Amino acid sequence: MAETQEERSPSLDDCLKLLKGERDEQRLAGLLLVTKFCKNDDLVSLKKVYEAVGTHFLDRLLRTGSGDGGENRDVYLRLSVTVLAAFCRVPEIASSVDMVSRIPLILEIMSKRPGTNILEECYELLYLVSTACEAGVMALVNSGGLRVIAPQMSDLPDGSHAMEVAIKILQLLVTKLSSEIMNIERFFELSLVVAAVARQFAVLHNALKFEALHLLSAIFCSDYSALLHEPLRSMPDNNWADHMRTGVVSILQNRVAPSEKLHALILAESMMSILGEKWLVGRVKLPSVEDYLPADRCLLLVLESSHVEISVLSNELAYMKYEAPSSTVEEHLLKQRYLAIAFSLVEKIIKYISTVGENEGTLSDEAVFLKVIKTLDETVKVVLEYLKDAKEHGKKRGNDLLASVRMIGSYLAETPDACKEQIQDLLDYMLSVEGEEESRPFLSTCFLLPMLCQITMKDEGCRLLASSGGYVAVVECLVKLIQSDGQNGEDNGSIFLACDTVMNILLKREQIRFSPEMSTCTGLLKALVYWADGTKDASVVMMAASICSLVFDFTSEDALLKQPGFDGSSLDRLGRIIARSLPSSGQGTSDTADLLEIIAAGYSRWGDRFPTIKKHNR
Repeated sequence: MAETQEERSPSLDDCLKLLKGERDEQRLAGLLLVTKFCKNDDLVSLKKVYEAVGTHFLDRLLRTGSGDGGENRDVYLRLSVTVLAAFCRVPEIASSVDMVSRIPLILEIMSKRPGTNILEECYELLYLVSTACEAGVMALVNSGGLRVIAPQMSDLPDGSHAMEVAIKILQLLVTKLSSEIMNIERFFELSLVVAAVARQFAVLHNALKFEALHLLSAIFCSDYSALLHEPLRSMPDNNWADHMRTGVVSILQNRVAPSEKLHALILAESMMSILGEKWLVGRVKLPSVEDYLPADRCLLLVLESSHVEISVLSNELAYMKYEAPSSTVEEHLLKQRYLAIAFSLVEKIIKYISTVGENEGTLSDEAVFLKVIKTLDETVKVVLEYLKDAKEHGKKRGNDLLASVRMIGSYLAETPDACKEQIQDLLDYMLSVEGEEESRPFLSTCFLLPMLCQITMKDEGCRLLASSGGYVAVVECLVKLIQSDGQNGEDNGSIFLACDTVMNILLKREQIRFSPEMSTCTGLLKALVYWADGTKDASVVMMAASICSLVFDFTSEDALLKQPGFDGSSLDRLGRIIARSLPSSGQGTSDTADLLEIIAAGYSRWGDRFPTIKKHNR
């Protein structure tokens, strides 16, 4: 090694003498010698060469090579970019002000679509400068790095070194982009990046596949990702969506680290948010497999992987909460976020399966459908155990608990009799769960309304809801829904579900021996007045009048007027609603005949106890 060093030293010394020469020809000759013998990992020699040649000559050489026309322009450009990229292997040089200031010119050179070798060196230079200092990556962002790189991605050879470096550069860029600096052009450019990288994610089977996965995951986890959905939906070529499905299947069906599977699930959840649940089902062609995989392979893999993640994450979260409360807040929040993604995936699959009859050929056979139902059932049982654990530890507040209730509610909306015993044991607890930002339970009841509405069609369900305090929870939910959205009609679907649930219980009051508290009745009546008085929607008037008619069975005008906040004005408005609902007003239709029957029958029972209401119906 000593002899080799002795042989090499004169060559380096000769090179340095040429680089320090007065004439450009000497310096050019010195640089050409550098490219012959100076290795990229010889950082000491590279630094000596850089100091010898000086920044001014390098800048002149780069500008001459990047100019229009001129003799030997391509040679100068190739030489300047090659040596600059080599110099950037020295961190001190890469982070220098001089090197950062060259980024705009390098991007300008790239925008002219130079040869492959030059382009690769440009990518290398940009990457080294960006990783060396914060100023480098910000210069890349502010100089339009995304605008230059994005359109070129689709032209880079699959798996090439240029593609690898481009992906690494974009990983840096994505971390610096924020919703404040994003605009229509940048979203379009980012959509081009997603499409190009999705192809690499699908076709490669090496380390670069995972770099592509990490870049796509970072893009879809960014704070501006939602605004990227429309540009992606508008892309003329939809191959990128198929590439994403192929990549996700490839990751989920192979033995890879659990963290990589989580990234793949993040992509699957994002794709369904962008293109709908139907994205899950489609042909998958893996490069290593001759035939297409079954169209439902992605759905099964995503569901099974989500089930595993929910099992693991719920156990880990329970341990962190109840056994090791000293765990960091960051750890806790990260696991909650991953759990929420797995929940969202399961909910989207439930939504898709609920419409499977409308989408012929979406599942390959009945066996697959039964497998999906079995896995969903097992997943719901895991989540119910998680809630049971929380109940036993006296925990009712938490976004993870609220998300658990939401997922269970979406499943029970389709299969209300599933997990019957566990639901009976936990219903009162689920209705008491609060999100981190809630002052009292509300959303948990909203999530369970479809199931509650269905189970209260039977005496058993009404009895369960009444005995668990669920009736009060539903009434409070209904009141808040009306106060929030009642008069603008934004959430009438949930309002009507709550109304149906309340009505189901009131109609079966005798069978289940139920009698509501007067304070609950008063709050409900006032909300219904607010909802229906003045509206032109006949269905709202009929529903409100029907519930009022059933509530009046439990009270009288005198008793109501003794309640705080309930006065003659409230009774007058109730009278107008009842009057509008009866046959003489012309409000009833064939669709509301059953409601009209409830109102008329009720009026005959309690009419004499409510003179004010009777006055409006003369």
